[in-house]
Amino acid sequence: MTMPFYVSPEQLMKDRADYARKGIARGRSVIVAQYDQGMVFVTENPSRALHKISEIYDRIGFAGVGKYNEFENLRVAGIRYADLRGYTYDRSDVMARGLANAYAQTLGTAFTTESKPLEVELVVAELGVTPQRDQMYRLSFDGSVAEEHGFVVIGGHADALTEAMQTEWQPGRSLAEVLRLVVRVLEQHAIDGAEHQIVAEKIEAAVLDRTRMRRLFKRLSTERIEQLLGE
Repeated sequence: MTMPFYVSPEQLMKDRADYARKGIARGRSVIVAQYDQGMVFVTENPSRALHKISEIYDRIGFAGVGKYNEFENLRVAGIRYADLRGYTYDRSDVMARGLANAYAQTLGTAFTTESKPLEVELVVAELGVTPQRDQMYRLSFDGSVAEEHGFVVIGGHADALTEAMQTEWQPGRSLAEVLRLVVRVLEQHAIDGAEHQIVAEKIEAAVLDRTRMRRLFKRLSTERIEQLLGE
């Protein structure tokens, strides 16, 4: 008679967490940071068609790292959630907090019940009327949610990048100053551990701009990125 195969719940959860972390760490990081007129999303992304940074709703932006097909499915689901809620109730009822909670349920369920966890980390950010009302939520592969302030880093060497950002971070800076800081930090902590220069053509960046009307999300062109880095 063969003995049944048994793995303790603690070991099973640990194995799943390690598996997800390894998958996420292979991807390039995304940094989301506040500036004086909004928020900027920045990552190194050689592809011009496959985006890590996207708009969810009027004042809400999204960033994902890890397996592209998995966070892309979550992005699309988030847009459907936001559209349905905005249509059923009111556009002002669509908030980052509710979207983050919905994502947390999906990620947590997959982590505990599916054969493998989702290899993704997400940021959901909402631009408030004032900087004090801005919201940034970091969602991990296991469904845990953390509210961040000032800036947030996901993917890659997130711990090293966060430490580097903390040493130089100051609130109230201009878009050009924040973009230069973020790019410099990304260059110093590349995915392979070696410093390298990131050219503007390989930077994917977008902003939630408080000075715009209604739809506050805007992608930054290569020319605009070059201009800001040169200021």
